[in-house]
Amino acid sequence: MARKTIGERLAQLEAQRKTLQIRLSKQERAIDTRRKVLIGALVLHRLENDRDVHIGGGLAAWLRSELPRFLTRDGDRDLFDDLLKPQANEPSLGNVGNGSASS
Repeated sequence: MARKTIGERLAQLEAQRKTLQIRLSKQERAIDTRRKVLIGALVLHRLENDRDVHIGGGLAAWLRSELPRFLTRDGDRDLFDDLLKPQANEPSLGNVGNGSASS
């Protein structure tokens, strides 16, 4: 069996390095996506189940303020139609995040 030249071995190692780099990038994207899903699940859980006005109402008001600027595609905005509609018993945005919404 003929031995591979140094150039051939380097090319093989470079191909392996590229393959591993692609796998690492894919793994990092999967971790990033998972983190976003978990944070989103927490936010949605708090919005649906938390009766504390400061957390539940304040968070909803903050999202109603921030989401329209953050979402750039119409399809993305459509996904949040239910959340973007103003609520009658919502605290003012001036009180969001400073602890005074519940006082």
